[in-house]
Amino acid sequence: MPGTASERIFTVNEITLLIKARLEEDFPWVTVQGEVSNFRPSSTGHWYFSLKDADAVMSLVMFRSRIDGVRFAPADGMLVKATGSISVYPRRGNYQLICETLRKAGEGDLLAALEERKRALASEGLFDVDRKKALPICPDRVVVITSPTGAAVRDILRVLRRRNAGIDVLIIPVPVQGEGADERIARAVAIANSHALGDVIIVGRGGGSLEDLLPFSSEAVVRAIAASAIPVISAVGHETDVTLSDLAADVRAPTPSAAAEMVAASREELLGRVRSARGMMQRTLDQRLERVRLLLSPFRQETLLRNVQVYLQPLVQRADDAREDLLQGLKGIVLSRRHRHELASRELASYSPLSILSRGYAVVTHERTGKVLLSAEAVRPGDGVSIRLAQGGARAVVEETHAGEK
Repeated sequence: MPGTASERIFTVNEITLLIKARLEEDFPWVTVQGEVSNFRPSSTGHWYFSLKDADAVMSLVMFRSRIDGVRFAPADGMLVKATGSISVYPRRGNYQLICETLRKAGEGDLLAALEERKRALASEGLFDVDRKKALPICPDRVVVITSPTGAAVRDILRVLRRRNAGIDVLIIPVPVQGEGADERIARAVAIANSHALGDVIIVGRGGGSLEDLLPFSSEAVVRAIAASAIPVISAVGHETDVTLSDLAADVRAPTPSAAAEMVAASREELLGRVRSARGMMQRTLDQRLERVRLLLSPFRQETLLRNVQVYLQPLVQRADDAREDLLQGLKGIVLSRRHRHELASRELASYSPLSILSRGYAVVTHERTGKVLLSAEAVRPGDGVSIRLAQGGARAVVEETHAGEK
């Protein structure tokens, strides 16, 4: 009870610390939506401002380390969503939100829509790594699709002039934000392809808010870049900005200046590549020559003939032996055939009637019929006959015949 002896008396600091502990324990991470008020960046780089609605106001602080993730410049009257933890600043005795992330109200819905579009396009393979094309080493002409009055085109031209003065640049002017910008960008990419206007295309712009960069995440631009036969570099925003065109492009550059660096290799860099390639070729050639020398070392001039003779000697010997075997085989065959021929000739001669005639026999044929006479009955007295002797023959006339035994 107030005024009693048991009443505890708190110091201001003690009660403030109790409140601080309770708030930080109960609200470790919250998101608050409200209208920016009294926005004042400090000289140390931190942001101090308030969020208000029709009935209340609360203080916020955003430290410099978290500011780089903010895609827009806050201003009084802007409706935002701040996420962070509730804390108490004891020196002033007021609570505040330690802001970790800051985005425009409605930006979450926009991010969700972009994420859904990203998943749908990825399912079609438009972001696949294996469909990406390599950039040409020394392009003759670069097509730049961007705003003709923006800082991006000036940065690209400055880098190209510094890196390689001989490269041609063709600028296709397009709006890079606002309604209809996406259709203009997509049409420019298609025109560059249909007329083969260059060896590489840079599509880019400077940084900006999420809404400013929306054209480069549109389905039309993503499909145009994915369908491009000419390699495309997407150079949209700053290094922290990522759009769907970055995923569809063959190469993503963190800035327009970096894209220009990629397409225009400096003379020194090209010379270094040539020197490196020449050194590699020389080393490879030397290694191969040394290998050939090692392989040929056993075949020196003084030993080459001997090595060849040693190699050929068994082959020559085998050829000679085979020839002798062949000749001996042929001789054996000839002798065998000759002996068989002689035996057959002798046997044939023994069956010849001429050999019988040589023993005193004769062959008598009827002169009129030409038939060999085997019997006296085949002729009559007065018939003419021909007598064949072993040597020569005679003609005779039958005077008489005598029948004899068979």
